[in-house]
Amino acid sequence: MDQAAQPRAIDTLLAKYSESHLNHTNEVIHFVCVPVIVFTLLGIVWWVHPFAAVAVTLLSLCYYFKLSRPFAAGMLAMSAVMLGLLSLMPPATVLPLSLAIFVLAWIGQFIGHKIEGKKPSFFDDLRFLLIGPLFVLSFLYRRLHLAW
Repeated sequence: MDQAAQPRAIDTLLAKYSESHLNHTNEVIHFVCVPVIVFTLLGIVWWVHPFAAVAVTLLSLCYYFKLSRPFAAGMLAMSAVMLGLLSLMPPATVLPLSLAIFVLAWIGQFIGHKIEGKKPSFFDDLRFLLIGPLFVLSFLYRRLHLAW
């Protein structure tokens, strides 16, 4: 088979992820909860040390860059905003707020999947924990007519 005819890894991953995110309510829940989970996860790591949060961000950006440069650029912008917000928060509030909101956002995700009637994608492949933010970003890119 011609390599040009083969789907890109990012397209295959997004298509697979989409299979368990077809219900509109579940999608809306994901549009809210996925970015919140990313932010609060960065907050938890930030509490350990701000450089650790930057390192986690850079590692994830390396993976995103391999999948799609335009998505990596979007995730860079989103991560920069999130890290900037964390730097403005009073240090004593970062961990308790991040933990509480992290748990609530995951509860929201599982409610969405209960509504959908399908298990979360990451139960089959942990890579989908990193694909979720790109799934959300893909809707913004489509709305703005940006290629990924």
